Order: sequence, then C-alpha cells, then structure tokens
Amino acid sequence: MIAIGDLASIIGIALGWALAVSVVGLLLLLALRRRSLLLQVGVIVLTVVASTVAGVIAVANAMYLSAHDLTVVFYVAGVAALISLVLAILLGSWLTSSARRLVALAGALSEGGTVDAADARGWASEFAAVADQLADTSRRLAESRAEVAAIDESRRELIAWISHDLRTPLAGLRAMAEALEDGLAADPLRFHRQMRSQVDHLSTMVDDLFELSKIQSGTLRLVLEPVRVYDLVSDAVAELTPLASARSVTLVERPGPDVLVLADDRGLSRVIGNLLVNAIQHAPEGSSVTIGTAADGARHVVLSVADRGGGIPEEDLARVFEAGWRASASRTPESLWGVSAGAGLGLAIAQGIVQAHRGEISVRNEDDGCRFEVSLPTHLSVEG
Repeated sequence: MIAIGDLASIIGIALGWALAVSVVGLLLLLALRRRSLLLQVGVIVLTVVASTVAGVIAVANAMYLSAHDLTVVFYVAGVAALISLVLAILLGSWLTSSARRLVALAGALSEGGTVDAADARGWASEFAAVADQLADTSRRLAESRAEVAAIDESRRELIAWISHDLRTPLAGLRAMAEALEDGLAADPLRFHRQMRSQVDHLSTMVDDLFELSKIQSGTLRLVLEPVRVYDLVSDAVAELTPLASARSVTLVERPGPDVLVLADDRGLSRVIGNLLVNAIQHAPEGSSVTIGTAADGARHVVLSVADRGGGIPEEDLARVFEAGWRASASRTPESLWGVSAGAGLGLAIAQGIVQAHRGEISVRNEDDGCRFEVSLPTHLSVEG
C-alpha cells in the first residue's frame, strides 16, 4: 500500500511534467496550425508520449531506483515512445491522404466535374460525410446546369421566333406604307385595314411578352374574387366561335357542375382563350374542339380542352409549356385571318397564370388529338 505522502509526490511530479510538456506541445501546434495534417498529428502524439515518458522517468528517478532498474525504465519508455511515434506517422499519413483526396474531389467539383459518393468508400466517417455532401452538391449542380442550359435554349428559341414573327408584320407594314407614299396603292382603304390588323397583331405580341415577363419575374398580380367557371367558358366560346367558324371548326361546349373558383377573372379568361385558340389553330377543317368542366372530388374543378389535331410527339409533351416552343410541322399552326399564329407564348402564359392560382395544367394525347386539362381549387376549398 502506497503511503499518502508518496502518492501525492508521485501525482505531483507526473502532473507537473505532463503540464510542462503539454504547454510546449500546444505552442508547437499553434505555430504549425497552417502546416500539414501529418505534422500536426505527429506533434499531438509526440506530446502525449513525451508527457507520459517524462512523468515516468521523473517518478522513477525520484524513487532512487538502482542504475540497472532506471536503465530498464529508460528503454521501456523509449521503445513505447518510438512505437507510438511510428503509429502516429501512419495515422497521419492516412488522414493526410484522405484529406488530399477530399481536396481533389472539391477541385473536380469546382471545375464542373462530377463527384461520386463511392469515391469515399473506406474513409473515416467524417470525411465520408463531407464526400457525401460534395456528391449531393455535384448532383444538384448538374441538375441546375441542365436546367440553365434548357432555359437558355428555350430563350434562344423564343428570341428566334419573336424575331421572325416581328419581321413579318413589320415588312408588310413597310411595304404598304411605301406603296401608299408612292401612290401605288390601288385600294388605300384596304391597305389601311391591313396595316391596322398588323399593328393589332404587334400589340398583342408585345402584350404577351409583357405578361410573360411578369410571370417569370414573379410580379404577376391577381385580383381574386369568386368567379363562375360556367360563365367564363360560355363567354370564351361565344367570343371565339367566329374564329372557329372561319376555319370550319365547331366548338362543342360540355358544361359540368356550376362551381365557383377564387380567381382573377381576366387571367382565367386568358387561360381559357389561349387554350381554345391553340386548339382551333391545330384542329383540321371540319373537326371539332371540345371544352368542358367536371368536378374532381369536392375541392377541385377540372376544365378540359380537346382537339383532333393529330396529337403531340411523346418526346415533345414535356416542352409544350416552354416559352417559344413550337410543335412539329404537323402541329405548327397556320395564320388565323391573315395574322401569324404568334411566338409560342400562349401556353407558357396559361401555365404561369394557372400556377399563380395554385392550380395545375397538363396535356396528354388521346385518340387523334390532344387534351389540355386545368385543375383549380374550388372557392370553398380555397376558403377552407
């Protein structure tokens, strides 16, 4: 049994040397905080071993051991310190290698490459967690780049179509203005009417661009009030019947339940009008366009517009609502009443307005045409 006094002396000597060596190790770590991880791990292990060895030797020396016993203590402590230092170098090398590979993954990510979480197999859990985060960031960046590329492509198509559609009426206006100026117009009144029609068309295109810019910038403002879907559909059919008749297309109205939706009257009317005009443009002569409403449970109403225009290629269905997108030649609309069919903004505007109403718009092929559906929450479900 060790006496209390001897035990206090042993603890005091060991603690004193441990504190002294630890302070030196801490100062070395502060000096080397920007250096290699391997060097820092070596300093930590060396500090721990040195404090232990120093305490053992100091206590052994204070116990007045024989020279032989003290030499044995020195050798044992030295071997333990050497083995600990070798293990520290191996551990530090492994950590340094993992850190360098982690840096390489981050560098690949910054250069636009991809990071696979499988690259971190066998790493320490902390490094593996960082690698997983880098892999997730890589995936999200790839998705973002693909989305940006798609938006840029859509924007380029939109600019190309807008440029084409603006050039056509402007060229006509210039030609008619020159003919009137030179006195070559045989029927000036007819020229004036055509010029007025072209100006109206240009005004419509500018309005569409302005509306689309508000939708895409998030500045679209809706004036919401209870609106009867039946009234909106009936008004749209009455307004567009002459246009349909001019193309020998019949508008068929199939009214469903007379429900209320909380909506912007002007915006929702524009959605219905855009869908009907799109269907009329694509419908062949002698065919019909059907518009109807149906209840989708007690909380939603579904408005549908179906044509017989040959459908849309399956690979293009996902792009129907992109601004500036136009269908294949079989579904590229001709001009209506001598006016160009537009720059492909109608469906993009319709989608933006529907989404602003917390609704959904979709399209699918059926039979020999396609069917657009708009799902909107009813007035009661919105209040609830």
